[in-house]
Amino acid sequence: MTTQPGERKRQILQTLAEMLEHPAPEKITTAALAARLQVSEAALYRHFASKAQMYEGLIEFIEQTLLGLVNKIAAEETGGLRQLEQSLALMLGFARKNPGMTRVLTGDALVHENPRLQSRVNQLHDRLEASLKQSLRFAASQGEIAADGDAAGLANLLLSFAAGRWQQFAKSGFKRDPLEYWPTQWGCLRAALGNDPRNLG
Repeated sequence: MTTQPGERKRQILQTLAEMLEHPAPEKITTAALAARLQVSEAALYRHFASKAQMYEGLIEFIEQTLLGLVNKIAAEETGGLRQLEQSLALMLGFARKNPGMTRVLTGDALVHENPRLQSRVNQLHDRLEASLKQSLRFAASQGEIAADGDAAGLANLLLSFAAGRWQQFAKSGFKRDPLEYWPTQWGCLRAALGNDPRNLG
């Protein structure tokens, strides 16, 4: 049975992601990837011009998945605080479900690769932070959190929390669940956002 080009590209990206789930001291090579797929390196290059392009394919998947779901939360959830809670839980849950791609999110898998890959991941972080800032402003407009809070600073705090959990997950060899202690930690983060005027006196 002949494999369609689109299907073969997906197989290559899926295999690369699986290899990232078993981090080794040396970087992943196209030779090792081809061997895992039982094809020649030339076969890989029929679908991707370079290894950097393969990593770009993984980053594009992460972008489409995370940003698509965060935007869905923003469109469907009517409470700003609930948007924040669900968006952060989504970011942590995505890492739990996709350990190999977590190493892309943290930049760990990109250390010896083309610098433009890290720049693209940085842009993704910026977009996630911007979505959190938008939800914070929405929550403030609803009176859910203090209206005089620094939305930019708080959004950076929330994203830094998520990025720290991603890093801990990756550095532990995927043993530390990103959602471990989530209810407690969300409570602490929620408190940092400012008092809820409806709960005062």
